[in-house]
Amino acid sequence: MATTRLCDVAFNSVLKLLPQIGMACAEYQDRVLTGLNCKRVQVDECWSFCYAKEKNVPCEKKGQFGFGDIWTWVAIDADTKLVPSSMVGNRDAKSATMFIDDLASRLSSRIQLTSDGLKVYVNAVEGAFGADIDYAQLVKHYESTQEETRYSPAKCIGCERVRVMGGPDPRYISTSYVERQNLSLRMGIRRFTRLTNAFSKKVDNHAYMLALYYMHYNFAKIHGALRVTPAMEAGVSDHVWSIEEIAALLPEPTFGPRGPYKKKS
Repeated sequence: MATTRLCDVAFNSVLKLLPQIGMACAEYQDRVLTGLNCKRVQVDECWSFCYAKEKNVPCEKKGQFGFGDIWTWVAIDADTKLVPSSMVGNRDAKSATMFIDDLASRLSSRIQLTSDGLKVYVNAVEGAFGADIDYAQLVKHYESTQEETRYSPAKCIGCERVRVMGGPDPRYISTSYVERQNLSLRMGIRRFTRLTNAFSKKVDNHAYMLALYYMHYNFAKIHGALRVTPAMEAGVSDHVWSIEEIAALLPEPTFGPRGPYKKKS
């Protein structure tokens, strides 16, 4: 609604534009984020919900993907801060396998990978990389006696670095960058706010919004520490993208009195 007020356009115009620009951003990143020379990669999952909170999902929609809890799987290069792969799915073995397979397909060299202690990563990483990886998990331990508040986990009392395969350097076993990326995600997209009425109503629109967000993050937003965009640091782009360039990924429309429409053939 804020976009419609700022741009003085109809709500349905914005709603129809999101899938188009989201798909264009997803296709562009899928095409160019390949052959990456990453060295240290961190992965994590970020919770959100779609349609309704899990406890409020109607009985007839229980267990269907896109209704209730959904997870965003994110990978980040610790050196360039590039996000080479992201995916919307469940927090299960199937989604983990799809996510890690996609990440592996984008890399050109051996990496050191760090994840949290989620067990489904182990088989997914082994299936995607085989023995050609240095993989470790950062397992956090929490106070089991502390009562959890509504949106706050129990107090973390320590971390354990666990070597899973290969020879990961203990100095770089960390998930700090990807957890900070998750914070940026929650701050940058209103639908990720935990207490909100702006949550995603359709999972497809949720995925399109993520594609648009990561397109802007990778190519258009100057990173505070790097002073260039992550895509420039990774050698994928040679300049800071403008919003107009991102919009130009769409097929060129023509405009009538009621908004954009495609040319008739």
